[in-house]
Amino acid sequence: MKIAVAGKGGVGKSTIAGMLARMYAENDYNILAVDVDPDSSLARCIGLSDKQIENIKPLSEMKDMIKDRTGAKDFGVFGTFFKSRPKVDDIPEKFSILHKGVRFLQVGSVKEGGSGCYCAENAFIRELMKHLLLKTDDIIIMDMEAGIEHLSRGTGEAVDLLIIVVEPGKLSFETAERIRDLAHGIGIPQIAVIGNKIRNDKTKEIIRSNLADFKIMGFLPYDEKLVEADLEGISPYDIKSDFKGKFREIFNELGDLFNNA
Repeated sequence: MKIAVAGKGGVGKSTIAGMLARMYAENDYNILAVDVDPDSSLARCIGLSDKQIENIKPLSEMKDMIKDRTGAKDFGVFGTFFKSRPKVDDIPEKFSILHKGVRFLQVGSVKEGGSGCYCAENAFIRELMKHLLLKTDDIIIMDMEAGIEHLSRGTGEAVDLLIIVVEPGKLSFETAERIRDLAHGIGIPQIAVIGNKIRNDKTKEIIRSNLADFKIMGFLPYDEKLVEADLEGISPYDIKSDFKGKFREIFNELGDLFNNA
């Protein structure tokens, strides 16, 4: 089972990805939580400590390792030769951190500059994502960037479900529609929406009316306890809250979705 979580920045996709990972782990599944958003807080949402997080370096920033795996001599130079299919099968085991039954892997992102070529880094990440999605038996939970640029046709087809997290707001709805268009283009079979930061029934109806042609899995309440947990560096999974109870309802529906597939 491979699940990608995407949405506009700030909607709570890292919270939801972390909750999914912890809840599956609690149910004795082998879980790999993959962070491909450079601005994500997935590590904290899973429950890693400040010290653990400080010691994490995204794979995309491990230049010496990428050079060794791809054979690239230089980065940022057009015409550099490199292996397009570098060795990546040992990466999850070698660079992941285990916490509460969840293995966490921080991939990071490659940003292309105006004059440089980041082909070797991109080749490494593409091959890693391909390996994770096509050749591993774990449940993979991926916290994506605002879009799903790390996925392509081939790897996208291996994603069982794309969850788009939205909050009440026009920009969030527009982002959801853009992500859905990208997802259809790369063959992701199932796409669903989770409405987050819901304060009342009116906000639910706003989401339903603006995303009438989306499958909506459920709604999660705005909860001050999550804000407090974030300030204290505590995973939302490790606090008692209405949010967790509502999330469990969505989690159970998710299980029914795959059991009936």
